[in-house]
Amino acid sequence: MVTKIGIDLGTTNLLMCLNNSGVIVDEPSIITVDASTKKCIAAGIEAREMIGRTPKSMICIRPLKDGVVADYEATDMMLNYFLKKCNLKGWFKRNVILICHPTKITSVEKNAIRDCAYRAGAKKVYLEEEPKVAAVGAGLEIGKPSGNMVLDIGGGTSDIAVLSLGDIVCSTSIKVAGDRLSHDIIEGVRLHKKMYIGEQTGDEIKQKIGTAIKMENPEVITVSGRDVETHTIEINSNEVESYIHDSLQEIIHATKTILEITPPELASDIVQRGLVCTGGGSLLHGLDELLKQELKIPVYIAENALHCVVDGCNIMLNNL
Repeated sequence: MVTKIGIDLGTTNLLMCLNNSGVIVDEPSIITVDASTKKCIAAGIEAREMIGRTPKSMICIRPLKDGVVADYEATDMMLNYFLKKCNLKGWFKRNVILICHPTKITSVEKNAIRDCAYRAGAKKVYLEEEPKVAAVGAGLEIGKPSGNMVLDIGGGTSDIAVLSLGDIVCSTSIKVAGDRLSHDIIEGVRLHKKMYIGEQTGDEIKQKIGTAIKMENPEVITVSGRDVETHTIEINSNEVESYIHDSLQEIIHATKTILEITPPELASDIVQRGLVCTGGGSLLHGLDELLKQELKIPVYIAENALHCVVDGCNIMLNNL
């Protein structure tokens, strides 16, 4: 019996789906290993809780960077950990794996992803570009001779693509996404508030009060960090907007560039149909409004933005 598995191997989160069973894994792409033996101690949510709190005998690793494999050994361990956890690994398992990756990665980077899947026990591996899979997961009818545009903002990369007749017509991928926005917030707090905060606190600020546009009544959050005088500070939404403004403009510029090189007939379709945003980064407050103002086209946030890629995997698995 062949088991079909879809994997969204994201920089921030790893999602797995099983054919006809939906999402079975949705956890952070983090692994904690023993510094001396290099054996896996924890992965996913359990490993994320250890970030910044480990003794010298343990190391927390993010195996993926900018959507591609940065640490082969750690990626192998992470995939094996979750496959074993879901009882999808063994001598008699015949796994077919579909893995999504950013657009514009090199053949070497593609081979690295493929090799990790084979070492995790796959008998057959298929690779698909993330914006195409995200479009399928968002419910777009990409098989028709009409233009569809997708902006997929993940953790490590933002992928922009125009699709028609079931494939990508033009696309780009930039290394500005959710992780960069969190880093901008951490740096902004350090420079303007004179406080050092950790990665998890930066993510919390982004998710709770992050905004892409200025607000009349900004939300406020109190955070703790390393500061000799106060230990706690207040940050409001408009301050966060100023920290992440430049990075958001890079995403907008890349999207405009793709619109400019889109064939005229498809461009006219996109002006009518609009841009669909997917990925966790698209949930940033006010992002759709900012994109509408800058691009002058309709902008929609996918209903299942966080799971568009893995949902698209699940649909595509039926055709393998």
